[in-house]
Amino acid sequence: MPDVIVVGSGPAGMMLAGELALAGVGVAIMERRPTGELAESRAGGFHSRTIEILDQRGIADRFLAEGKTGQTARFGSTVLDISDFPTRHPYGLGLWQSQMQPILEGWIDQLGVIVHRGCEVVGFVQDESGVDVDLADGQKVRAAYLVGADGGRSMVRKNAGIDFPGWDATRSNLIAEVQVSEEPPSGMLQDETGVHGFTLLEDGRRYRVITTEQQLGSREGPGLTDLGNALRAAYGTDFGVHSPTSISRFTDATRQAATYRKGRVLLAGDAAHVHYPAGGQGIGLGLQDAVNLGWKLAQVVKGISLESLLDTYHSERHSGGARALKHSMAQTALQRLDARTAALAETVGELMSMDQPRRHVAALIHGLDITYDLGEGHPLLGRRMPDLDLDTANGPTRVFTLLHDAKPVLLNFAEPNRLEIAPRAGRVQLVDARFAGAWRLPLVGEVTPPTAVLIRPDGYVAWVGQGTDQGLADALDFWFGPGLPVR
Repeated sequence: MPDVIVVGSGPAGMMLAGELALAGVGVAIMERRPTGELAESRAGGFHSRTIEILDQRGIADRFLAEGKTGQTARFGSTVLDISDFPTRHPYGLGLWQSQMQPILEGWIDQLGVIVHRGCEVVGFVQDESGVDVDLADGQKVRAAYLVGADGGRSMVRKNAGIDFPGWDATRSNLIAEVQVSEEPPSGMLQDETGVHGFTLLEDGRRYRVITTEQQLGSREGPGLTDLGNALRAAYGTDFGVHSPTSISRFTDATRQAATYRKGRVLLAGDAAHVHYPAGGQGIGLGLQDAVNLGWKLAQVVKGISLESLLDTYHSERHSGGARALKHSMAQTALQRLDARTAALAETVGELMSMDQPRRHVAALIHGLDITYDLGEGHPLLGRRMPDLDLDTANGPTRVFTLLHDAKPVLLNFAEPNRLEIAPRAGRVQLVDARFAGAWRLPLVGEVTPPTAVLIRPDGYVAWVGQGTDQGLADALDFWFGPGLPVR
């Protein structure tokens, strides 16, 4: 019996499974699709903080080798350059989801995670000690916890009775991979309806096309006729599109689960939040959900922490998700080119050319502004830990290298052997280190160097020492449990 069943093998589901496997928790992914191959491209990349998260696990290079880096953040038509931000990855990555998924699957395969394909979850019942999961073939599986990472129409969310409030769709887009009889124009066309454009794919024969429909499309799967109609309305011709390998529809519906947890059932990724892809934050939000939840759920499963630790998953990720969703709605509004929206876009463009607005919005898009509310204290508290180049007794290393195993790290920058972490020595790494450079944070600038820092497995700072160990014991107890693990 697995400790955790994850429903859905998209990026969020696979990342969560990898996190749980790193923590030594038994996890199984249930995926209704029979194969892992995506016919459609779906999402087209992710931003700086997501690359940092992958770097924390030692796998960022696998993605960077397959994609193209660049300044991916935009607001309206303005590119928001973050090359001056204090991060090892001051850029985003262009990489289609169909290319991302095999990389993630290769990683979780190395960790021993099995994806059960053609295995559809159709229902479940939870009790005080676990969740009984019903499969379409009549089998039942039991687990301690169930996580829905099964997309915007999540069966898990619906079956758990979790509300999904938000805003209905007002527009729809088609994205397809097709061949053409007439060569289409390069670049994007933007009109009063929305955006349209063609991109030649690697094989030199097919094009990836995106177009906004004149009217809101139905919930039914679109076909070549729908695509042709939308292209003729935008360009006056459909360019003889034919032989589609994929056609799908997405809308600007924006919704967020009222709670990310209901008892032993949790949500991650699109199951917890859906929005229009303006801003390109979808994949990043899901991966950040997974990395926030994974270590917490593992500690609860292993008896290290109380179930109440899972409440911090909702409180931390729901608020950040709500902010990102509102940002995507603002981005979407600027894509309409009627005279009034054009005037607004021009004003916004002027603001984005100024340094402070650029930094503010770029940090939000790239996920570098996240600050979890962990109380008053040093500016580092609740923020992501910078990837410093450290000197240690075992030689030079990086902060992110110390996080590869998804274990908490206590960095001591004062005299060695000053801090005490017993009886948690087996699950909290204590590292005496030196760092001579400046401590800089996005939007904050240079901060006073701490004497010690407690870093959670997701890379966020849980405690900061400023000359004493005051508060350290409480932080260790709260985040990583008192005493020794039960199992």
